[in-house]
Amino acid sequence: MSMKPLEFDRRYGELDQVISAYVGQPADDTPERPGQALTAYLRHTWHTRPWALSLAEQQLRTYAQNPPGRLRLRLGEFYPVPDIGLPEAEIQDRLVLLADHIKQSVEEGQVPPPVAVPETHWEWHARFPELGQFLGGWFSQDMPDEFDDHDAAVRDYAGSVDPTLVARLVGELRELLALGLEEVDYAVGIAELGMEVDPPAPYAPSAWLAVVAGLLAGSRPEYG
Repeated sequence: MSMKPLEFDRRYGELDQVISAYVGQPADDTPERPGQALTAYLRHTWHTRPWALSLAEQQLRTYAQNPPGRLRLRLGEFYPVPDIGLPEAEIQDRLVLLADHIKQSVEEGQVPPPVAVPETHWEWHARFPELGQFLGGWFSQDMPDEFDDHDAAVRDYAGSVDPTLVARLVGELRELLALGLEEVDYAVGIAELGMEVDPPAPYAPSAWLAVVAGLLAGSRPEYG
């Protein structure tokens, strides 16, 4: 029988966050230093949920010490570690290495400094979760078939989600714009967050994000 959500979160929730940070990234950690994916996880978690680091360390070590058999994986009783480009025989040692790095980071207070531009796909979504929902859900490659134009998609979002989420998105947009990035970094960011169409002419990515923030800040959603 597959695990229920609460049981999964208790046993593997933070382990899943760590492993998800490696999707699309190399497992390039060494005993001397964490790689880019783990550094991104440590940086974001230290600055948003520092209490979760101890859970991650514990869950990684427990899983490495008690790996599931194939039958229990098929039955859904254990968390199946996604393919992160490592041979199966190396997974246990890799999980222990990650746990060791997290433990060292906590015990020695090694906090990765903040960065203006998220460095991995996972970090973009962890830092701007509602923006990822908005761009990935309303501005996929199907957007031109579903809406007359970009403004129509924005209005559909504003009228179909809870006002709290609209406010959260406005905050994330303003946070992103306040970073003052180069246009190429904004273009990379909105692509990482799921946008598969170009901003409408003549807007550059940052200018269009500013327009969206203004539209949503003045909207009166019809949710509910």
